[in-house]
Amino acid sequence: MSEETNNQPQAQNANVDLFGNIQQRDIAGEMRSYYIDYAMSVIVGRALPDVRDGLKPVHRRVLYSMNEMGLKYNKPYKKSARVVGDVLGKYHPHGDTAVYDTLVRMVQDFSLRKPLIDGQGNFGSIDGDSAAAMRYTECRLQRISEEMLGDLDKDTVKMIPNYDGSLMEPSVLPAKLPALLVNGSSGIAVGMATNIPTHNLGEVCDGIIAYIKNPDISTKEMMKIIKGPDFPTGAIIRGTKGIYEYFETGHGSVKVQASTEIEQRKNGREAIIVTAIPYQVNKTALIESIVGLVRDKKVTDISDIRDESDRRGMRLVIEVKRDGNAQVVLNHLFKHTQLQTSFPVNMLAIVDGRPRVLSLKEVMKAYVKHRQEIVTNRTKFDLNKAQKREHVLNGLLVAIANMDEVVAIIRKAKDPTEAKFTLMSRFTLSEVQAQAILDMRLHQLTQLSALAIENERKDLLKLIADLQDILGNPQKVLDIIVEELQELKKDYGDPRRTEIGSDVTDFSMEDLIEKEDVVITISNDGYAKRIPLSTYKSQNRGGKGIIGSRTKEEDFIEHLFITSSHATILMFTNRGRVFALRAFEIPEGNRLSKGKAIVNLLQLTGEEKVTSAVAIEEFNPKHCDNTYLTMCTRFGSIKRVELSEFANIRRTGIIAIGLEEGDVLVGVQTTHGKSDIIVATKNGKSIRFDENQVRSMGRPAKGVRAINLAQGDVVVGMEQAPADEPQPDVLSVCENGFGKRTEFSEYKRQNRGGMGVITIKTSARNGSVVGIKLVDESKDLMIVTEKGMTIRVRCADIRSVSRNAQGVTLAKLEPGDKIARIAPVVKDDEEHEPEEASK
Repeated sequence: MSEETNNQPQAQNANVDLFGNIQQRDIAGEMRSYYIDYAMSVIVGRALPDVRDGLKPVHRRVLYSMNEMGLKYNKPYKKSARVVGDVLGKYHPHGDTAVYDTLVRMVQDFSLRKPLIDGQGNFGSIDGDSAAAMRYTECRLQRISEEMLGDLDKDTVKMIPNYDGSLMEPSVLPAKLPALLVNGSSGIAVGMATNIPTHNLGEVCDGIIAYIKNPDISTKEMMKIIKGPDFPTGAIIRGTKGIYEYFETGHGSVKVQASTEIEQRKNGREAIIVTAIPYQVNKTALIESIVGLVRDKKVTDISDIRDESDRRGMRLVIEVKRDGNAQVVLNHLFKHTQLQTSFPVNMLAIVDGRPRVLSLKEVMKAYVKHRQEIVTNRTKFDLNKAQKREHVLNGLLVAIANMDEVVAIIRKAKDPTEAKFTLMSRFTLSEVQAQAILDMRLHQLTQLSALAIENERKDLLKLIADLQDILGNPQKVLDIIVEELQELKKDYGDPRRTEIGSDVTDFSMEDLIEKEDVVITISNDGYAKRIPLSTYKSQNRGGKGIIGSRTKEEDFIEHLFITSSHATILMFTNRGRVFALRAFEIPEGNRLSKGKAIVNLLQLTGEEKVTSAVAIEEFNPKHCDNTYLTMCTRFGSIKRVELSEFANIRRTGIIAIGLEEGDVLVGVQTTHGKSDIIVATKNGKSIRFDENQVRSMGRPAKGVRAINLAQGDVVVGMEQAPADEPQPDVLSVCENGFGKRTEFSEYKRQNRGGMGVITIKTSARNGSVVGIKLVDESKDLMIVTEKGMTIRVRCADIRSVSRNAQGVTLAKLEPGDKIARIAPVVKDDEEHEPEEASK
């Protein structure tokens, strides 16, 4: 029984494999082989773009099919369903949804930096709305698509059979447009994915031209030309480290932040205005996530959210509660929502039939190589066509020169074939030339035609020489590519939409910013801007005026620095903290722009406000030696800190001075060990002393006593005047609108910590002192009242009197109103060059 059982499988095998065709295979190996074949099919034939034209097969087929249908940019629109059907039937049998989705994306100006298809109808929106069905929408090619499809008819690319072998389609498009970099790409293949950001067309053209001229160009040099991604939705890229990484290696992560500003409302509230959101973020989903944060009480200071976007652009309004801080709310939103995202870059593309991760220069190299092949093939085509035509013209000239004999041969011949071979043997013509003679009409056999043909032949000979010169000189091929890129930039280039901002971890921002002299202005309401100094020079050749700024009617320019674009601006707050901004981090504006709110640039908290600003050129031993920041507080403390202590300031700020409960930082001045300090109080006292009476101390220290304050008195201002320079007058202003100028020499030097002397009498008429400033007759004074009224006074109109005088009327106030603060302002009618303003 057991013997029968053992023999049974052998008998079964013998019965099944009758012809010996069954081969034993390892199933794991077979599955691996089949899966690799499938994976490569998806990678090469579906999911990844070709590095040469930047297109996936479906994109290429849609554009080619529309071109074959004659849907040029200047032709009537056709139904999208007709295009989809044509693509499906001829080239891409993978489902109408895939084809239509591809067509829709090539229409959307929020998906591609340069849309390739012009759509009519509903093709979706940034809110996540779907496109209408293909039977409702219409489309045609954009004009820029001609730069992708041009020269297809000149044998520039290899044509391959379509899926059933009935038609031919291009394996790649000629692609004068560097679409892979300009429009980017994204796709998920098997075991790999690509995610290439969009870039600015003009910058990409300039970058490729720079690469052609210098293939060894460094990444840092390239970043001065191509700043980074330029997303169709705009927004701000924070930091250049990720840009450098993917330029260098093909991998990187770019932090993208929404473009926002904080707007002051009439009711005293603040509102966050979002004008651009990160690329590929759904606006509706973003709003829902913010609503979710409010509902879950993770963000409690938002009172309302409105979407005021229209055809003019995006405007998302986030109202902040009356006691809320807009900057704090915005920081929460950046942390918890897609107002700030990371764009992971993986520059994966098909190169010579294989997927490869490419650096920026490698993408450019592949593009240039492709365009060299296209230009060479096009030139060969044109050369061959010109040579054929020139060959025919030679035959025609022979016929015209022997017109009578040619006519006789033709008349005597029995048929065209005999005439053709007779002409060939008689005049040593080729078959093509003889056929061209037979095809000529009688009216062409004239001397006039002979002249025209001879002129055409001369032009052709010149063209042939030029084309042969191009083919024999690779540099001329590169010159043609450069010329085409310049034309491309001229015809289709536009300004950047995405701003490149700085990041605290950014290691190379300074290297990428040209060092130049700039003007930094800060207004009373806290708006800052940066303007190249050359702007003033070019706009003020006549010598009149140095400042222009379109601030609000009650606002004015309070601080002005003429410094380097690499300088550091130290901004001190009333809470004793200091923040640092590089000059190039302050957004650039023009002479009439308002600037950007400082609260959008610094991480301020609560009721914290910037009260003083100082520009520092460099933090090196040469600039820091014998340089101090001298600070004074409301409770009369003063301290000096060496400038080098502020060389490295965190993005969140650092402590500049230790403050007691209720104390605030009143003023900060830069001194060099040679100044006299004058401190004034609310009750009209002041003290002048040598700055060296204040020893240098560390940042957290609370300082020493500057003036011995009477009960209820507080410091309202501190100024410094170099002892070895002409000294300005001391201007004292009281809350009831009275003030006076007093010569600095009337304030005798005392020891620090004394009771001081009278600077102005604080009577019932004058009220308390609100501030002191050192001025001369060339300056103006801006007075701000508690009710918001602003008054501008020329210091030259204020009478100079002694310390004990009560002063004169500076401003007539409404009943119940008082002066809140004073500030010297930058005059806008000074007739001198900007350099003088820094003296």
